[in-house]
Formats: sequence, structure tokens, C-alpha cells
Amino acid sequence: QVQLVESGGGLVQAGGSLRLSCAASGHTFSSYAMGWFRQAPGKEREFVAVISWGGSSTYYADSVKGRFTISRDNAKNTVSLQMNSLKPEDTAVYYCAAVRRVVATTADDYDYWGQGTHVTVSS
Repeated sequence: QVQLVESGGGLVQAGGSLRLSCAASGHTFSSYAMGWFRQAPGKEREFVAVISWGGSSTYYADSVKGRFTISRDNAKNTVSLQMNSLKPEDTAVYYCAAVRRVVATTADDYDYWGQGTHVTVSS
């Protein structure tokens, strides 16, 4: 029903910056929160950031607070994740997700997922 496509992943050195984008298409809905999750090989998916459907509220994992910024453009159905001061520990596949709630931080709550984009931070 809803397709999410991430872009912007790649290889970056520690301390560098990268911006991820997610574009939504298909049968979208007017009210949904958009989140970013990440998963390293052999590890569980972990919450990174979420922005409420109206864009007024944002929440971040402690590990990225102060370094990452989530934003959205509802007119274009896109959400972005600006990642600064990257660390090797940030290396993972990053997933964009959408949920028909005001906000959510649990992966099981999300309704739609993108295919993921790889982020590798070298030391």
C-alpha cells in the first residue's frame, strides 16, 4: 500500500557527516509518524529517531542525541536524517519506517518499512 525508499547511504570516515532521505509513495495517509531504525549484522533492530506526523515532536536514541537530526517535508512525503560526528558504532543498515500513530519508538508498532540503506563509518 505504501512504498518507502531510502537513499543517501555510503561510506564515510569517522567524524564525517551523511544525510539519509526517505521518499514515500503509493496509498499514503495524512497522519503518520516517521521513524528511522538501524540494524548491524547479527544484531537486533534499534530505534534511532522519530518525528511526529505534524513535525512538532522529535525523539532520539541516547546514542545519537546531539549528533543526528530528523526532519520531514509533508508536502513532498519525505523524511530525512542528518547524521553528524559519525562514529564506527553507527555502521549499520538504516531503515525508514512509517506508523499511523502520533509517535512511536518500538519497531513492532510500525506499519511500513523501506528496504534499507547501508551506512559504513570507517576508523
